Amino acid sequence: MFDVQFARRQMIEQQIRAWEVLDLRVLAALEQVPREEFVPAQYRELAFADTCVPLGHGQVMLAPKVEGRILQALDIKPTDRALEVGTGSGFFAAALSQLAQSVKTIDIFPDFVAGATQTLARVGARNVAVATADASQLAERDAYDVIAVTSSLPLYDPRFERALKVGGRLFVTVGTGPVLAAQRVTRASSDDWMRESLFETGMPPLLHAAEPPRFVF
Repeated sequence: MFDVQFARRQMIEQQIRAWEVLDLRVLAALEQVPREEFVPAQYRELAFADTCVPLGHGQVMLAPKVEGRILQALDIKPTDRALEVGTGSGFFAAALSQLAQSVKTIDIFPDFVAGATQTLARVGARNVAVATADASQLAERDAYDVIAVTSSLPLYDPRFERALKVGGRLFVTVGTGPVLAAQRVTRASSDDWMRESLFETGMPPLLHAAEPPRFVF
């Protein structure tokens, strides 16, 4: 019989901690949210595996250790208002909701939004609002303390950093290859942002994101 609690602890200790995620609040959030509830039924045995889980539409549920590193990098405060771009299964939004005051999560796929809404309600994540929206149309200004873009950008898009409050933090991965550069961007003032390289990873590209120009010979 599959021991869910044992598998969850193994995930925390052997994957997430091993990848230098040591923030106790982050570890507690990832332990408290029932990850198995968010995984598609046909992949339930992969709920705690060190791998991405297919969700459909070419999208994936990120590996637990990557989600841990993102949450740790964002340094989320209990008073923060957070935005997630790319709802997927809803698991990452649920983890965010353990750390932030409120979470808005958006996805372009209505079936993802519907499924995540149901699962988030079932697990009691009441401070999460889920909406169908195209991130390429994001026009909010000075709105969020934390933004996590959980799909990659072929080109860096400044509209996300402009949606941060002063002092706010953005997580984003940028590039076109199989290995992408994860970055944290902090808004230092109304017209100044600081960028830090974090680690390398892979993520599916954000739909409708701007792409580099193609050279034609």
